[in-house]
Amino acid sequence: MGKNASILLIKKKRGLTSFSSLNDIKRTIDPKVGHAGTLDKFAEGLLIVLTGSMTKLNVLFSRMDKQYRAHIQFGTETDTLDPEGTVIAEASIPHYDTILEAIPSFIGEGEQEPPAYSALHINGKRASELVRQGKQVVMPKRPITIYAFSPISYQNGVLVADIHVSKGTYIRSIARDLGKACGSRAHLTALVRTSIGPFSLDEAVDARNTEALVSSMQYTDAYLKRLEDVSVFEMPESELFRVANGSYPHTVTCIKEGKDAVFGALYSKDGVLRAVSNLQEKRLIAQIHPYTGGKQYETI
Repeated sequence: MGKNASILLIKKKRGLTSFSSLNDIKRTIDPKVGHAGTLDKFAEGLLIVLTGSMTKLNVLFSRMDKQYRAHIQFGTETDTLDPEGTVIAEASIPHYDTILEAIPSFIGEGEQEPPAYSALHINGKRASELVRQGKQVVMPKRPITIYAFSPISYQNGVLVADIHVSKGTYIRSIARDLGKACGSRAHLTALVRTSIGPFSLDEAVDARNTEALVSSMQYTDAYLKRLEDVSVFEMPESELFRVANGSYPHTVTCIKEGKDAVFGALYSKDGVLRAVSNLQEKRLIAQIHPYTGGKQYETI
């Protein structure tokens, strides 16, 4: 049941959708695949991909903060806020000092209006589909946090910057809003996601490299243990049959206490990850490598 359950760090290439980037993984690892955090087609960088029963853990990864290397073109704004859109507004290119003065106002907690061209749903339909149908779309603002906004260079009206944000933050919207804050207009020309939570693009593999893909499956347990909000538990042998039958264990030993942990990783004494549980609801949410042999213990 859990032999192909894995957490994979994948390098998404520019020009591919996040969905199509999973095709090789479906063929090589498991047809049941999901990813935590979509990247636009023009963007590239880190995708966290979950396979098999690990797809049930999407909630663990989708709430993580993210870091990007963004290329922001000043002077023009496109309808999609990226290089694939149509220019809808033009303005003069601001001086670098103007941009540096504006950036601090973006750092911290605030509200953001998502792009109309997005996968967000309005009245049950994708906002992007409604816009393409010629309908007016009002995107409700939502709370976000920008932890850091560090300029790297500015040349020919293009700002390169590293941006660290909370989940659900659109870098395209940051580009749009920064352009207006500088008395100009702006859109993204390139975007690279460099990290998700504790995971870095440097650790990722090409989804088309079958050998590297299969080899990277061995790091699944280590990746799970790196999550700050996941507690790690060890179970005695007497609990294995109970957990294999979908029941929450009576007895466990805490190996690592997660920060405000909602989820727990349940290991047997031989170091095998057996299941993941919801600690608050006292229930299993995913069977990973369930116990299949040995003495049949009481499950009540």
